[in-house]
Amino acid sequence: MTPIATNRQARHKYELFEKYEAGIVLKGSEVKSIRESRVQLKDSYVRIVGNEVFLLNCHISPYSHIQDIRLADPTRMRKLLLKRGEIDRLKGQIQKKGYTAVALSLYFKKGLAKVEVAVAKGKKEFDKRETLRRRMAEREASRAIKRRKA
Repeated sequence: MTPIATNRQARHKYELFEKYEAGIVLKGSEVKSIRESRVQLKDSYVRIVGNEVFLLNCHISPYSHIQDIRLADPTRMRKLLLKRGEIDRLKGQIQKKGYTAVALSLYFKKGLAKVEVAVAKGKKEFDKRETLRRRMAEREASRAIKRRKA
């Protein structure tokens, strides 16, 4: 399962908690566009309306080999497919103040398009800097260990 599109900013902007794998309802030409990797998850998020889950701001470009003028809106709301228990758990976690659900990646699994959704809480600016410092320290430590072995 190699991801077709990832939301790299989500890992930087948010502290991620529980992750879910959801199916996504697509039109035929959208599936072909996804197979061409013409999808962008930047700023995409999940909204629960009633007892249904929807993906918003996910941009899927129109399929390149279609000349139909009446193409679907590239950023339309797309329904996500989750089990009832998962929807209820997700709904309970999102209702807490400061929490949201964001799309992390989009990939194919056994021929079906799947979206990885995570419950997230926004990071403060100093948290982002601390994460960068920690990542740099780990990278330097691994380089030192490599040099020591060689």
